[in-house]
Amino acid sequence: MSNKFSTFICQNCGSETSQYFGRCLNCNEWNTIVEERKNTRSKITSVNKNKKSKLFNEIEIGNISRFTSGFKEFDRVLGGGIVPGSIVLLGGEPGIGKSTIVLQSAGKISLNEKVLYITAEESLEQVKIRWERLNQSSLDLKIYAETNLSLIIEEIKKIKPGFAIIDSIQAINNDEMESSPGSVSQVRTCSSELQNLAKENNIALLIIGHVTKDGALAGPKTLEHLVDVVLNFEGDNIASHRLLRSVKNRFGSTFEIGIFEMLENGLREVINPSSIFTNKENIAGVTTTITNEGSRPFAVDIQALVNKTFYNNPRRTTTGMSINRLHQILAVIEKHVGIKLSEYDCYIATGGGFEINDPSSDLGVAISILSSLKNIPPLINCAFIGELGLSGQVRQASNIRAKIDEAIRLGIKNILLPKITSEIKDSFQKFIQIKEISNINEAINYALNE
Repeated sequence: MSNKFSTFICQNCGSETSQYFGRCLNCNEWNTIVEERKNTRSKITSVNKNKKSKLFNEIEIGNISRFTSGFKEFDRVLGGGIVPGSIVLLGGEPGIGKSTIVLQSAGKISLNEKVLYITAEESLEQVKIRWERLNQSSLDLKIYAETNLSLIIEEIKKIKPGFAIIDSIQAINNDEMESSPGSVSQVRTCSSELQNLAKENNIALLIIGHVTKDGALAGPKTLEHLVDVVLNFEGDNIASHRLLRSVKNRFGSTFEIGIFEMLENGLREVINPSSIFTNKENIAGVTTTITNEGSRPFAVDIQALVNKTFYNNPRRTTTGMSINRLHQILAVIEKHVGIKLSEYDCYIATGGGFEINDPSSDLGVAISILSSLKNIPPLINCAFIGELGLSGQVRQASNIRAKIDEAIRLGIKNILLPKITSEIKDSFQKFIQIKEISNINEAINYALNE
């Protein structure tokens, strides 16, 4: 029964109510509301009364002195390195390698900075076993196994590290609260206390977070608003490659990615990611496109298999791209090329299962579908760039200079793309054969010239 000392909190979205409901009024999830007692203890907080508001011209900005994480790919995703006083949230599936990459990075950072690694899920012996497997070297790296927030804060104040790691926020508990570790209120309170500590002492803090079964970061949404950088560590249990993707970054661009490979002795950064997702094959149904992730272009193979259907409704399956985009591309081909694809099953897969969100890969998908259907290999050593419009036109692509540069670096000799300025064409013409097209039919005639 509720009283004035208790509140009801949804464990899915973090909303609070004064009474119990079977269904959360905010996120509409069932059986997620639990009762938690309010903290009745009085807390004495120190208030800095010397602070005052300032005009913009009175605010002085110093140079942001970043320090390296030890991985160039990690630094790229962070926007150039770790900013002192910043808070980074790293999430990922269990077993994906979050603790591994953080421990490797901690060892490299400790060669120049004082580092404190706080493990709330493993013992000191377990961390030591992983450390010996990674075969890393360190200089000023200390490990502390504790789950109590008060003791963790005391240890950070005593050590005064330049870089601190919390592994993980869901395993830490504040003993002033009655809720269990990992609950919405515990995560919110612990992260808020750690944020204040990091900002006041100019300590760079990296927090590891769990994810839900849907792949979202566990805990309240306020956790993501609280931190400066949110990173997702992605991959699967079969492939050895891992993607580090920034979702939020106050000190750099979002949706940057870093690529790593999981080996026996830990993670190794992949310097040339295009080599992972392309095989440079000239066979029917396979094309190469240059896609963008953040500010980084790289090449990805698109594979298509088009086969006569034996079902009333033809199958449409994709790996690495949206099924709705495939339906749209198939509709454009039927309407403007005049090929009845409703009689064929269509399967699309990207090289390495890489998730493509850049619409400029539409042209590569369309050419691979028609190449598989006709059983004709596309133009040899060619990249396809362009967004496919609903009227069959090939629309402009973003970041076109960087994409052409990447194609030249990979040794690609031909490139199909929408109309570009004469300035861009003249600067690249002597390095690569550029073919400008305006619609899907021009692309077919050039790429699938029988």
